Amino acid sequence: MALEPWLKVWTNLPSFLQGLSLNLALLGGLLALGLVLGILLAILEVYGSRPLRYAASAYVWLFRSIPEVLLLLLFWFGPARFGVRLSPFAAAVLALGLRSAAYQAQIFRGALRAVPAGQMLAARALGLSKFQAVRFVLLPQALRLSLAGWGNEFAVVLKDTTLAYAVGVAEVLQRARALSVVELPLTLPAYFTVALLFLGVTYGGLFALGALEKRLRIPGLEARR
Repeated sequence: MALEPWLKVWTNLPSFLQGLSLNLALLGGLLALGLVLGILLAILEVYGSRPLRYAASAYVWLFRSIPEVLLLLLFWFGPARFGVRLSPFAAAVLALGLRSAAYQAQIFRGALRAVPAGQMLAARALGLSKFQAVRFVLLPQALRLSLAGWGNEFAVVLKDTTLAYAVGVAEVLQRARALSVVELPLTLPAYFTVALLFLGVTYGGLFALGALEKRLRIPGLEARR
């Protein structure tokens, strides 16, 4: 096997790393959006009134049913029809973040239900309102319990960031694709290099989340779960 294509790809590694930084920026933005909105949706599904539960469930059903690429295109072309211009990066963060929120909501909903129901009764008996009980007693425990499922979401949406090429984001896979179009022999080395980069980021992220999960583990609660 000729080494020249591999060496040529490695000379383009700085460009790949620059593209990967865009993937990581997308990842941070969409996970943050999905985290905030997902927690809110989960609370509404578990503790909200019936209309709010239905609205949250409808949101989850809608965004889990539409393909990621179609969402990206809708958020890229849709606002422009109403005079709102979004950058490719912003459109990707919104589309993928709102979709991630639907999945994160199910993670947090399961974690909230895993907390013993007696804790809500105890909190209310101590004089806390329902909102205070959720905020100060139930939610901190649920967030700890959700770390394992959230790690899976991290791994999934990290790979989903490569779909941002559909709206023109020059992320790492798009750069590898452009390089392979210029010189066909570079296709395999370029894609293999991208695979190694994603492998390293995914493993590093999951390792950090696993360590955080062990550090924040609630003794005894996992057994009851």
